[in-house]
Amino acid sequence: MNTFEDFKIKRQLKNAIDDLGFEKPTPIQQESYSSILAGNDFVGIAQTGTGKTIAYLLPILQELKYSDQQQPRVLIIAPTRELVIQIVEEINKLTEYISVRSLAVYGGTNMKTQQAAVLEGVDILVGTPRRMYDLALSNVLRLKSIKKLVIDEVDIMLDFGFKTQLKNIFEQLPTKRQNILFSATMTEYVDQLTDDFLVNPIKKTISISGTPLDTISQEVYAAENFYTKANLLNHLLSDRDKHNKVLVFVGSRKDADRLYETLDFEEETSVIHSGKEQNHRMKSIDKFVDGTSRILIATDVISRGIDIEKISTVISFNTPLYPENYIHRIGRTGRAEQEGNSILFYNEKEEPLKEAIESLMKYTIPFIEFPDEVEVSTELTPEEQGKPEEEEEVELKRDPNKGASHHEKSAKNSKAKVEKKSYSQQLKAKYKKPIRRGDKIQNKKKNKNRRRK
Repeated sequence: MNTFEDFKIKRQLKNAIDDLGFEKPTPIQQESYSSILAGNDFVGIAQTGTGKTIAYLLPILQELKYSDQQQPRVLIIAPTRELVIQIVEEINKLTEYISVRSLAVYGGTNMKTQQAAVLEGVDILVGTPRRMYDLALSNVLRLKSIKKLVIDEVDIMLDFGFKTQLKNIFEQLPTKRQNILFSATMTEYVDQLTDDFLVNPIKKTISISGTPLDTISQEVYAAENFYTKANLLNHLLSDRDKHNKVLVFVGSRKDADRLYETLDFEEETSVIHSGKEQNHRMKSIDKFVDGTSRILIATDVISRGIDIEKISTVISFNTPLYPENYIHRIGRTGRAEQEGNSILFYNEKEEPLKEAIESLMKYTIPFIEFPDEVEVSTELTPEEQGKPEEEEEVELKRDPNKGASHHEKSAKNSKAKVEKKSYSQQLKAKYKKPIRRGDKIQNKKKNKNRRRK
């Protein structure tokens, strides 16, 4: 199949594709169309940025007939709010000439509003696992009418710890349904999910797991610590011509905020992570899309939910814990046959992670000498000093480096046994206010007894 004409799709879909300017299908779109249209369970493995969303939407929309039933017939599950919104936007573009009702549901917004939207009727429901399950538990969303289930970005869905939510949703679904899984990598977790819930699926792998796009130029720098990396980043970002639209990935939301405060390009920079409100996240992406922000600092939590054209450079400020995530990161650039740049920073502790990335890709990333004009900082973050601050966010659920942490003791407290207090106890001590209703009742009783005395 060299053109979309070969798909023999209905005229309304073809008109929408023409409006979008798509001339020929990508390899994953060619491989998946007929299999999904035939009703087979399907597993598609392809790199980020190769058109996976269109690959499953086209055959689904081709077969989907008009209906005024209230409950959805197609369920699409994605790991992040940004990806959910992106999928619904793609559906809306493809259904310009078709009467199809689609709805996005995700956390961080009012569930009652989403419940009301479901009750108005929907054909294709797209959502994150937790919000989808919450709606099902409320009995507003009933999943027994689902004919097709799509799980997008399965590997990162499982990395984020959504396995239980997925199983709970499966229990709400009818046994007879078509299952469609798409992922950038084939991991043992994806294999297990495939074996447990799919029936004789057709598997199509377009690229070997870990193979980077040919259009991406890669470089790697060694930098000792956070602030040395920040100095190097400031130096590289000063070349606005080469790095005109830059996506910077960091390992945690704390590092994202810290880096934002450290960079010299504050007016040109936006930051986005799971700790930010939904409105802030959307505004940050919009500013990056329209060019108001040249630089977007992000965590891996939203690396799959960004579909932005013409990103010139992806910089991995922290070397990711899992080599597959490096592939997902750099897949944000070099899209649609455009040239892209990927720059990786690593320190001594991260060197094994860098080697794992190179092993996965079967490629040695060209090493660039640290520039003489960039200052090597001796300042360390609390984490680098071995004193992690409270409530540090761990973006991914599994950590291969788990073990006992070393905490230096001050001279004053080196021998003293420190009593640990819960977060609620700390608040009570600080503000002298009850945290729970039970505490409030107990305080009232104490005050009453005091007055009697």
